[in-house]
Amino acid sequence: MDLRGRAFPSVYRLRVLLMLFYTMARITAEQEVENLSGLSTNPEKDIFVVRENGTTCLMAEFAAKFIVPYDVWASNYVDLITEQADISLTRGAEVKGHCGHNESELQVFWVDRAYALKMLFVKESRNASKGPEATWRLSKVQFVYDSSEKTHFKDAVSAGKHTANSHHLSALVTPAGKSYECQAQQSISLASSDPQKTVTMILSAVHIQPFDIISDFVFSEEHKCPVDEREQLEETLPLILGLILGLVIVVTLAIYHIHHKMTANQVQIPRDRSQYKHMG
Repeated sequence: MDLRGRAFPSVYRLRVLLMLFYTMARITAEQEVENLSGLSTNPEKDIFVVRENGTTCLMAEFAAKFIVPYDVWASNYVDLITEQADISLTRGAEVKGHCGHNESELQVFWVDRAYALKMLFVKESRNASKGPEATWRLSKVQFVYDSSEKTHFKDAVSAGKHTANSHHLSALVTPAGKSYECQAQQSISLASSDPQKTVTMILSAVHIQPFDIISDFVFSEEHKCPVDEREQLEETLPLILGLILGLVIVVTLAIYHIHHKMTANQVQIPRDRSQYKHMG
């Protein structure tokens, strides 16, 4: 009985120590983040890196802006009118994050935490005709904003913290092992806790990879968004058509030149029959 009584507290203490170790390890991993926005030549673009166990597990480059409608009193102080705040993600933001096998998260805070952005990424497999296919996507966006912040909001009614969330989001869908790249603007609608208000998140110059990064601080092969692919095709199509047209002209001139040389060496037969007697 004595031995069992002593063994139980020992096992319990071991479990507690393991839980504490796991918690501390997770906290430490979340703190291994870097804001490298100063390296970007685009002043509107931010660069965030999440590192766990000494290696890069999430990289994100993008420019973000939020269009936030809010109410103010009209001049008669009876009616409400809707204004619009344009809030850009600024450099020097505080960043947190963590990586998992099938789920990764990036959190960004700026202007003394008056604004906070949370992006959740998930990796999943599905059965296709060629077999199982793995992809990752942006599955949730949450934007917290404080309408009492005076830089962007002017005399907002019901000023205070509000939360805007995405619903059933499936964005930036990318094959597993690749990074997502898109220079074009993309809009995501977020439903706000401020009644009947919809916040619009505008992303541009995006390059993100939340899973399967092989080389430290280096994106894997890019998966281009359809808009960029279409724009690239529109840019190269005139060049291709120009080359084809030039080739057709060159071939036509070559055929004409060959034909002209062949016909020049042939004996010209007079069309006037009276001239036949002078031949031979």
